[in-house]
Amino acid sequence: MINERPRHFASDNYSGICPEAWEALASANEGHVASYGDDHWTERASNMIREVFEADCEVFFVFNGTAANSLSLASLCQSYHSILCHQTAHVETDECGAPEFFSNGTKMLLLSGADGKIDPSAIEPMVKRRLDIHYPKPKVLSVTQATEVGTVYTPSELGVLGEIAKRLGLRMHMDGARFANAVASLGVRPRQITWEAGVDVLCLGGTKNGAPVGDAVVFFNKELAFEFDYRCKQAGQLASKMRFLSAPWVGMLEGGAWLKRATHANSMAALLESKAEEIPGVRLLFPRQANSVFLELPKKVIEALHGRGWRFYSFIGEGGCRFMGTWDTRASDVEALAADLRDLMLAAD
Repeated sequence: MINERPRHFASDNYSGICPEAWEALASANEGHVASYGDDHWTERASNMIREVFEADCEVFFVFNGTAANSLSLASLCQSYHSILCHQTAHVETDECGAPEFFSNGTKMLLLSGADGKIDPSAIEPMVKRRLDIHYPKPKVLSVTQATEVGTVYTPSELGVLGEIAKRLGLRMHMDGARFANAVASLGVRPRQITWEAGVDVLCLGGTKNGAPVGDAVVFFNKELAFEFDYRCKQAGQLASKMRFLSAPWVGMLEGGAWLKRATHANSMAALLESKAEEIPGVRLLFPRQANSVFLELPKKVIEALHGRGWRFYSFIGEGGCRFMGTWDTRASDVEALAADLRDLMLAAD
């Protein structure tokens, strides 16, 4: 029976487990399997990630994106270093200081740039802002793909950032909580927007893509992965039953479900965008390039939508709202939301 309960648009974390991940999880639940990652599921998932990226990389599985970002950044720098990122980056605005905490005090240096993307011209001035010993030495450039405002870096844009980072002696970190959505949007090989562009470590999101829990930390620069397993253990991120973190990846990667699900999420956001553009008074705040739509709405319309039971985030300025498409969003969900939005906008006019 089809579940007719309404889908919401607040976060792709609202969605459940996609069928492919669920089936793999059920298979991993059969019999006894070695613990702490010494199992065939974890080995298979790691090898599949290597195949996807066409790279001999080190792979670790952790419980969530905060751990992935924070621990990987901590492995790239010392406490007296600094991390350059966009002013809207998730590692700056939504990690509760975790990158600074796990790196024992590394400072975040914020960069500007339109549509959530780092302006390449802003990097070198920040790095050379001060060169004395009293200032935290810049060591890492962190980029978010897709960005916090739903835009996507192209391979050439990342290549420029990678070249600048290399020239300035910076390591390059990528927060890829919605990496699958970026790949689906661009239609490129994953390697083109990671190690070929200069990325040293990628935090590969699984939860938002349909996994039950867990993200992967992928070190393309294997030297930087030295003793990362100890870092995970100390931080409480070494799962005793690791197969339940890694098995869903097997289900999602085998047969390309991870991109199929991301493509669907993107298409649902595109459908909402097209419906919103037809409604007088609704303004698109950022280009829609992945699975999020940012709209500017009157306060009373926002309140009325909430009153009708719709859940979405409103955290950008006075009327900025974010609507997320997910792997299981239905066209009928989008149509229903758009219909309510149209009614309320007309009533508010």
